[in-house]
Amino acid sequence: MTRTVRRPARRPGPARTALAALSSAALMATLSACGGSASADEADALSEVSLVFSGALTVCTDMPYAPFEYEEGGKPTGFDIDLVRKVADSLDADLDVIDVSFDDITSGNSLNNDVCDVAISAMTITGERARVLDFSSPYFDAKQALITPRGSGLDQLPELAGKRVGVQKDTTGETYLSDFAPESTQVVAYDDAAGLQAALAAGELDAAMLDNTVSGQFVSDNRKLKLSREFDTGEQYGMAVKKDGNIPLLRSINSTLADLREDGTYDEIYATYFG
Repeated sequence: MTRTVRRPARRPGPARTALAALSSAALMATLSACGGSASADEADALSEVSLVFSGALTVCTDMPYAPFEYEEGGKPTGFDIDLVRKVADSLDADLDVIDVSFDDITSGNSLNNDVCDVAISAMTITGERARVLDFSSPYFDAKQALITPRGSGLDQLPELAGKRVGVQKDTTGETYLSDFAPESTQVVAYDDAAGLQAALAAGELDAAMLDNTVSGQFVSDNRKLKLSREFDTGEQYGMAVKKDGNIPLLRSINSTLADLREDGTYDEIYATYFG
C-alpha cells in the first residue's frame, strides 16, 4: 500500500548515471590539467542525500504491528512512523509509507532494489541482516515475550515441549524459540503479526513468542491471554538503508535521532505509545 499520490521522476537510471560519471571524470581531468581542484565538488557529492523519489522520503514497513506501525483513519501511524517522520522533516521532504512484507525488508530486497529509501519496522539489528542492510544507531531496546492462554500453566520454555507455538516468520522471536525451546516444540511461522495474533486468539496455538513491546497491547485486547514471561535477549531496533548505497541518508538519520533524544522529543513520542 503506497501513500504516494504524485508521480515524481525517479533518480537517473544506471546508463544515465554511468554517462554522468564519465562526464564528471572528464571534467575533473580538465580541471586538474588546468591546475584546478575538484575536491570541494567531491565532498558535496558525498554529503548529498539521494532519494528514490525527489522531494519525498519513501519508507518501507510491515503493518500492522501496533504500536510501532499501523493504520488509523486510513493513515499510517505509530511510534516508528512518528520517528521517521522527523527524519523526513529534517530533509524538508514529504513522507510516503509503503506496506511490504517483513521478509522483503530483512532480506534487503526492498531497499537494495530502490523500492524505498529507508526501512523502519521494529526491526532488530543483527549480524545477518547487517550483511545486506546498513543500520542506523539503535533507537529502541526490546525483549522477547511468551504469550499463553490464562490457566494453561505454560510459563517456562521447557513446558513448551510438544506444544504448537506461533512466531512471525524471519523474526528474532522465531530464532530464539528455535534455539532454546525443547526439540519437540512445534514452531509455526506466520507471515505477519496479525495472522499470528489471530491464530493465538482463536485457540489454534498453545502459545506465541513476540517482542515484548507489542505484547502488552495484544494481551490487553485479549483478556483470555497473558504475558507469561519475558526473555532479555539484548535486542535493539534500528532503521535501515541500502547496503553501501546511501551513507549521507544514514548520517542524517543518526543526526536526527541524536537531536530527538537531546531535546526531549524522543521521550514525548515514547510516552505517546508506551506511557
